[in-house]
Amino acid sequence: MAVVIPDGYRTRLSVYDTQRAIVLIKESFQNHLAKALSLKRVSAPLFVKADSGLNDNLNGVERPVSFDILGVDGVTCEIVQSLAKWKRLALKRYEFYPGNGLYTDMNAVRRDEPVLDNLHSVYVDQWDWEKIITRDQRNMDYLYETVRSIVLAIANTGDDLHWEFPQIQPKISRDVTFISSQELEDMWPELTPQQRERRFVADHPTTFITQIGKTLKSGTRHDGRAPDYDDWELNGDLFFWDYVLDREIELSSMGIRVDEESMDRQLRLSGCEERRDLPFHKMLLNGELPLTMGGGIGQSRLCMLLMGCAHIGEVQSGIWDEETRTVCEENGIFLL
Repeated sequence: MAVVIPDGYRTRLSVYDTQRAIVLIKESFQNHLAKALSLKRVSAPLFVKADSGLNDNLNGVERPVSFDILGVDGVTCEIVQSLAKWKRLALKRYEFYPGNGLYTDMNAVRRDEPVLDNLHSVYVDQWDWEKIITRDQRNMDYLYETVRSIVLAIANTGDDLHWEFPQIQPKISRDVTFISSQELEDMWPELTPQQRERRFVADHPTTFITQIGKTLKSGTRHDGRAPDYDDWELNGDLFFWDYVLDREIELSSMGIRVDEESMDRQLRLSGCEERRDLPFHKMLLNGELPLTMGGGIGQSRLCMLLMGCAHIGEVQSGIWDEETRTVCEENGIFLL
């Protein structure tokens, strides 16, 4: 069992009001996000063909949930692990144009999640968003500007929640600190990447760590990132300090997407040359897809952060081991 029960923790809302608060957060945030980034809502797939190249392989070791379809011979489908590549293709197919983009609900099953704890479950729900940009916007300044807009949308959602439920007082710092994964390694080479994150975010409660996926001076990577969607030089992870759990919480992974040159380089560096023959990758390398940026923002994690919940199971229905359920029940934590 990996669940942690904070000392003196008590839920702030009844089960009924918890459901009301979840609805408020989701409706409020997606409206703030859409306005801030000029996004339109679209429908998204739950699964894609396994041979389409559209699924995300995450760190390259997680097994997607796959199945066949009785009515379609010879087709194997996979539940999406993210919509990073599908969104970019959708922007082209749906005839979006530079300066605007899309957002959608993404639901996934992470069967190989190694540890189920306060922040991690088998079920993943997030807002996936993507927008078309111009080539001169492929830079860190534009990435930082977008991060600040997302943080403002989160903070404004917290204000909306407090207005409806005064007993909840979200602590979200609008002041974002930007630091690269290499700078973190230079500061604390003796620590693991997660230890560096926790130590830094403790003093900088809203932090964006950049350049995830590239090899550091030590020869290791801060964290894994697939080679065929984010440009490793122009991406990052958004963290907030969770005052209930007294730890950092990663709320979003995002970045400017690969262009032809960075896709070519990252496929070569990661030893994934065989992907060049997949339909999506061929289109991108041939310059047939728009330049984009995008990311995912955890819905359940945002709810638990703003509501001050101790366990993600308080805001999403999931499957937990019996010991976790027993300990949570004994400590007044209602798992949906």
